[in-house]
Amino acid sequence: MDELNENAPQTPRMPLIGDKAPHFEAITTQGKITFPEDYEGKWVILFSHPADFTPVCTTEFMTFAKMQDEFKALNTELIGLSVDSLHSHIAWLRTIREKIEFNGMKNLDVTFPLIEDITMDVANKFGMIQPNQSNTQAVRAVFVIDPEGKIRTILYYPLSTGRNFDELKRVIQALQKTDSDGVATPADWRPGDDTIVPPADTMDVAKERKDEGVEGMYCLDWFMCFKKESK
Repeated sequence: MDELNENAPQTPRMPLIGDKAPHFEAITTQGKITFPEDYEGKWVILFSHPADFTPVCTTEFMTFAKMQDEFKALNTELIGLSVDSLHSHIAWLRTIREKIEFNGMKNLDVTFPLIEDITMDVANKFGMIQPNQSNTQAVRAVFVIDPEGKIRTILYYPLSTGRNFDELKRVIQALQKTDSDGVATPADWRPGDDTIVPPADTMDVAKERKDEGVEGMYCLDWFMCFKKESK
């Protein structure tokens, strides 16, 4: 029995926050990509959708296409994936451009790469196939990957629920703020809001912060100090 278990196919472990993003090579609507090597120095949103020619996915791709320049301004590239073929992808994106109008958006070109993954190789590496939802479709997964190829955020949505794209942008902004300033961001943080200073690592520093204050910082208690930010 043990020998049989050892020889059984092993399901890849789903990558976690802090892990290096799994390596893959794939054919996309924008040509072949090697990941994460081709995106070194860039932030990446790698996201999956259940299927081409479906309504929720169509609204999401239109929104991503509309916001692509906003993400590029944040040094962030977009990569989509589903287990459909390249021909299906191309036909669907052409339909979006030529026929679909949604929420004031129309005539949109989707110019970021959309991965062909009919073998489910990439989807399985990232845990995008979840059998209790579907054996043949990827759930709506989002992986935010930093310029060093490390996974920084993972979000999963069921097949029926479209994503909040303002939140995806806010996550990128918050992570970049953390990396640049060494701070944390509170609930509902937006650029320009005050940020959280990491807790003091000694009692003396904590007492100094609370009793004497530090320029540009204010504390609600010894463990909860904020940095004033310019709007």
